[in-house]
Amino acid sequence: MPAQLILGGVLTALFLAAALISFVWTPHDVASLSIPDKLQDPSATYWLGTDHFGRDTLSMLMVGARTSIAVALVAVGIGIGLGVPLGLLAAAYRGSLLDEVVMRGNDLIFAFPALVIAILITAVFGPSALNAILAIGIFNIPVFARVTRGGALSLWTLDYVLAARVAGKGRFRISYEHILPNILNLLIVQGTIQFSLGILAEAALSYIGLGAQPPLPSWGRMLADAQTMIYTDARLAILPGLAIVAMVLGLNLMGDGLRDVLDPRVRRARG
Repeated sequence: MPAQLILGGVLTALFLAAALISFVWTPHDVASLSIPDKLQDPSATYWLGTDHFGRDTLSMLMVGARTSIAVALVAVGIGIGLGVPLGLLAAAYRGSLLDEVVMRGNDLIFAFPALVIAILITAVFGPSALNAILAIGIFNIPVFARVTRGGALSLWTLDYVLAARVAGKGRFRISYEHILPNILNLLIVQGTIQFSLGILAEAALSYIGLGAQPPLPSWGRMLADAQTMIYTDARLAILPGLAIVAMVLGLNLMGDGLRDVLDPRVRRARG
């Protein structure tokens, strides 16, 4: 097993564990303000200190991990749930009007980055974690549609697919019985990459006030709150920044490791 897959898996598992534990326990209540305890250094009571409102930093990081992971996970789920079927349809009917409509629709969405989509959604519905999910999820749809279509097109000319067509199977049945299982490795690797990008996008949207709203903690919101305190207590900016870097690094390492394990071309080149 590749070392990068192990390291990436360990880093990702640590943050997932922190997020899951935060559902049932945190050292302190993240919604509780204690002004007399503001800007406390790390101690036995506050393991990572407190922020300028007296909130426990470790508790904020744990719940912030839950927020970031939940937003990115649901957004990737939207991209997979809508993008993969569209990509399979476009590949099955390659060269047709349906293929052209799907691909041009993808180009249209790509013309508007996730941040621009978030601003448009926020202008109509207001800032929230749900709107961040919609913005990131919409941007993920063409990503998975393109990856799925590209992987599927390389399989439609293979002998076993031609044999399935000769046997009388329709395009839909071939897509889900023969094409999809053979491109799962591509989708898994792309999923980990988009998951890491979703973490970054959520942090960026929260940083500018378009993501999760107070009192719900978010790593991006923690960075935004700490920017005015950088010279007073740099710890407030360093800790959430390190959390974002470590989470994204872990997911990227895990994605590279999964590619090495799942891609037969890589295995043959190394074997």
